[in-house]
Amino acid sequence: MSGADLPHHLAIIMDGNGRWAARRGKPRTYGHQAGTEVARRIVRAVAERGIPVLTVYAFSSENWRRPRHEVTRLMSLFRRALDREVDQLDQHGVQLNFIGRREAFAKSLQRGMARAEEITRNNTRLLLNIAASYGGRDDIVTAARKLAEQARRGELDPNTIDEATFGDALQLAGQPEPDLFIRTGGERRLSNYLLWNLAYTELHFSDTLWPDFTVADLDAALDDFRQRDRRFGGLAESPTKKHA
Repeated sequence: MSGADLPHHLAIIMDGNGRWAARRGKPRTYGHQAGTEVARRIVRAVAERGIPVLTVYAFSSENWRRPRHEVTRLMSLFRRALDREVDQLDQHGVQLNFIGRREAFAKSLQRGMARAEEITRNNTRLLLNIAASYGGRDDIVTAARKLAEQARRGELDPNTIDEATFGDALQLAGQPEPDLFIRTGGERRLSNYLLWNLAYTELHFSDTLWPDFTVADLDAALDDFRQRDRRFGGLAESPTKKHA
């Protein structure tokens, strides 16, 4: 598969950890641990295939509603992954960027995020966005507030606000829009993920639970993407052209 056939930006919802664990008679946190290992392999595979940007939904703003013991365990896994993975990601040319309300996390985790971003900020092989305490609606509302405040201060004429201006106020500002979205675990919904950014994204839903998701499954999704006829509301230039 050539670079021209690949998405420039891949977005993933890594769903199914809890159900995977339950089917094995294990606590949900067992599934989250297994899911962390899969995430490591998929990030490496995405980089090896030359996809420039990957955004993964690590922890949604709604996930705070889960039982306290599960949230505590998730935070522990998050902290451990930061401590263990950053240097390896740096060696593989991966730049880390966190989106979401990081102020919701403990100060120690916030420092870990900032440290990871600083260590990897000059890397160019893959930009890895990690959505943590992130919500798509909150992203849009926050952008609207930012633009409203600029208008209130006289720094922005409201009549000049267009889609590009609004996009520049979102957390993925300056990045290409996702071309391909993958959700594992069998659910067919966006779950408040990158709502603005996914407007024309190709959607791929996999019934495979995240801990069972393999590099072969990733390649199957990429092959599915390659077959799509992307018209962005227009018409294809020819019946055989796959990417209009």
